[in-house]
Amino acid sequence: MQKFIEIAGRIGSQRHLVAIRDGFVAIMPLVIIGSLAILVNNFPPFGNFEFVTWMNSIFGDGNWQQVGGSIWNGTFAVLGLLVSFTIAYNLAKSYQVDRLSAALISSASYIMLVPVTADFGLNMNWLGTQGLFVGIIVALLTTELFRLLVTNEKLTIKMPEGVPSGVTKSFRALVPTMIILILVGLCQALLMVLAETSIFEVIFTAIQKPIQGLSDSLPAALIVALLNHILWFFGLHGTNIIGSIIEPIYIPLVEENLSLFQTGVSAYDVPNIVTKPFLDAFVFMGGSGTTIALLIAIFMVVRNQQKHPYREVAKVSAPASLFNINEPVIFGLPIVLNPIMLIPFVLVPVILTIITYFAMYTGMVPKTVALLPWTTPPILSGYLVTGGSWRGVVLQLFNIAIGIIIYIPFILAGVKTLKKRMED
Repeated sequence: MQKFIEIAGRIGSQRHLVAIRDGFVAIMPLVIIGSLAILVNNFPPFGNFEFVTWMNSIFGDGNWQQVGGSIWNGTFAVLGLLVSFTIAYNLAKSYQVDRLSAALISSASYIMLVPVTADFGLNMNWLGTQGLFVGIIVALLTTELFRLLVTNEKLTIKMPEGVPSGVTKSFRALVPTMIILILVGLCQALLMVLAETSIFEVIFTAIQKPIQGLSDSLPAALIVALLNHILWFFGLHGTNIIGSIIEPIYIPLVEENLSLFQTGVSAYDVPNIVTKPFLDAFVFMGGSGTTIALLIAIFMVVRNQQKHPYREVAKVSAPASLFNINEPVIFGLPIVLNPIMLIPFVLVPVILTIITYFAMYTGMVPKTVALLPWTTPPILSGYLVTGGSWRGVVLQLFNIAIGIIIYIPFILAGVKTLKKRMED
């Protein structure tokens, strides 16, 4: 187990995975805004009130939806391009080399590799999530190559003292940039001439599509839930450690759902069940371990003991838990390295993953069609990620109730153990 902890710790601090994680974090505001824009464009009826019909009566059929469509074009539709910039920027930052030059080279390389349409425009299909893996690979490779070249004094142009720092950096990066772009251009030309294809089509067919197909399954979701919470139990930030691995997989799945939802497909009929909001909204309520259920269970069990340590921790942790921030309860109760809490902390998310999967698989609850900030409180998140369905709210309440039922016996055991320890 000690070896497992050491390996997980190294993974969590590995510079390339950290750069991928931070690159996705940087674009998250754009992704969320793009998601909400499409959700507004296709907002479902609320009782007898139809939002879309009402807006059409004011602005004309579809005219007002062009705003949301434009937001989509600048966010989700160019996700691969955005990621190629932000990941390269963060990786260069970790090496303490010119961050802006590395990011610009990565983006330029990405655009060079994008297939051209018949009218000599960029194929938008590969600028978005379908090109996500290419964006990651290009960012990592070009930044590593830039680091090697720019630190070689023989390949850089030195400017005299007194020249503005911006100009100095630009000329220092000139030769490395030229070498990298020539290499990328040669790779693109060879692929087109010899194989009549693009790197995007190769990677999407061979890597990205199969991985996403496997990930949109109950076993994959259970592995993610289990691994995340085992890491947290040992005091490691499970969400951060596995985030750089699962986000490139699960964000494109919700983007596919959202794209179809944008065209009028019902949230029940979109293809992907397991997505990032699937986990955020229905499993990680209150944070990892569904600790909002834990806090409610504590208030129920120790309601007559105002100064009880469990209750005091719950009172302090509750406000943050409403926004899915649960470090206070994880380290304050504690849950970390607490054998009494290990079983429910791991078991509750696993069971809720199964319940949520089958609720969406059987059509009782719509699938997720929106990506929200992970800090969105439960109830509101359940309504929005399912495209404005009250069934999403009901599923969240049901999941919380199941979590409370599972946590209560272990809280009783913890209270009894704590009482005996204090008496001794």
